[in-house]
Amino acid sequence: MSLRKNVLSLLAATIAFLPVHAFAGKDNDTLVAAFQAKLPSLDRYHSPGREGFLLGLLAYDALVYRDPNTFELKPLLATAWRQVDDKTWEFDLRQGVKFHNGDQMTAEDVAYSLMYAADPENKVFNRMTGGWIERVDILDPYKVRIVGHDVAPLALEYIIQLPVVPKKYRESVGIQAFSEKPVGTGPFMIAERSGNDVVFKRNEDYFEGGGKSKPAIGTFIYRAIPDVNTQVAELISGGIDWAYYIPSDQAEKLKRMPMVDVINAETFRIGFLTLDAAGLSDPASPLKDERVRQAIAYSMDREAMAKSLVGGASKPIPSACTPSQFGCFADVTQYPYDVEKAKALMAEAGYANGFDIDIYGYRSRPVAEAIIGYLNAIGIRANLHWLQYSAVIQARRDHKTPIVIDDFGSAGVNDVGAILPFFFAESPDDQSRDPVVTQAVKEAGTIADQDKRKALYETALKQIADKAYWAPLFSMPVNYVMSKSVDVPVPADENVEFWRANWK
Repeated sequence: MSLRKNVLSLLAATIAFLPVHAFAGKDNDTLVAAFQAKLPSLDRYHSPGREGFLLGLLAYDALVYRDPNTFELKPLLATAWRQVDDKTWEFDLRQGVKFHNGDQMTAEDVAYSLMYAADPENKVFNRMTGGWIERVDILDPYKVRIVGHDVAPLALEYIIQLPVVPKKYRESVGIQAFSEKPVGTGPFMIAERSGNDVVFKRNEDYFEGGGKSKPAIGTFIYRAIPDVNTQVAELISGGIDWAYYIPSDQAEKLKRMPMVDVINAETFRIGFLTLDAAGLSDPASPLKDERVRQAIAYSMDREAMAKSLVGGASKPIPSACTPSQFGCFADVTQYPYDVEKAKALMAEAGYANGFDIDIYGYRSRPVAEAIIGYLNAIGIRANLHWLQYSAVIQARRDHKTPIVIDDFGSAGVNDVGAILPFFFAESPDDQSRDPVVTQAVKEAGTIADQDKRKALYETALKQIADKAYWAPLFSMPVNYVMSKSVDVPVPADENVEFWRANWK
């Protein structure tokens, strides 16, 4: 009876807010997945975050594919590739591949796509992925040569994130129209967008021989449901088949439900606070004082948050990187939970009575509330702005965010070069503008010698920790919840491959 009451109470609490949709499920061959973030654009180059990455996997293809479990690089739109010299790569393109509108994919489309990503004027979301490219030479209709400005040790890792789009169609309709009715070569085609739903249909003409495959399920629906309680109720009622980032307390309850499976999996994602040390949001910001930033770092009980709010295998992290990544140096200045030391630093900096400040968040409300509580304990009165991910990141890039409760999954790349250039080295998200960090990160991104790269990243990470430019928090394993009627493989890198899903 207690289980039945639990289910009914969860449903009753959220039923008034449930959208009216046809039910998901095997009977209509429609897999419905819930995500907290709405896709602001269906153009992969302008769709941020993990959700944008998943969009790229579903509707688009890159030259190279990375297996999410073995991390082996495999052919996709390219059948073979070779490194000509330290700065140059050549790719043989797959022939006979068609875009969703029927156009043939050729070297012109590849060159157009990669150079679009390379041009800083286009302001693609992740500018690292194309920023290393100087030019793309078309050698013949099915062969290209990519030449970098400098050595790019992560060139292939960047290339797997650069989708190929149809030059003729995209130029003819314009960027805005393309973002509403995009065309790629991926295993799913985007059929329509309606409210918070994006409907994907199986690409019946998807090519064989690459790292991906034609989907087993005919229709996939991306449904934006920002409220986790609503997601949980939909999972129980059968309105959706799949969701992830379900908080640990909710996941524990769902484990007792007979209609769903719950899987906790480790990822490359870490949680942290970004702090506006450079005073970009306010020239008089208290965060410009190193002692205030250190006080914030000391105020966080990482162990408690990891254990009770994130759960699973979550652990506190000492440095601004995922512990398993190449170059992640962990022997840096540590900030154990110490409220008295934090208060002393606040007083020393002239803020014994604290101050008011804006803080931005988007992922986990319980984590945000805990962080606000820790800040309040040392006199920092935080005003929470709870927005969609894309809005938070744009606000930071517009220099409006003193503190951001953030997380980052490095796109599944097991190298510090995937995270540090995104948040430091004068990137759009760099709030420290530290010349020591900038020089080390930039240099590490232009040399092939792994020992030298590691030493440079050590320099950068030590400086970040010493100056408390970030407050690293914890690793972030993910709770995946899915209907017992479907099997959606759980990846090691968080890049879910819905085309491999099958009905049981």
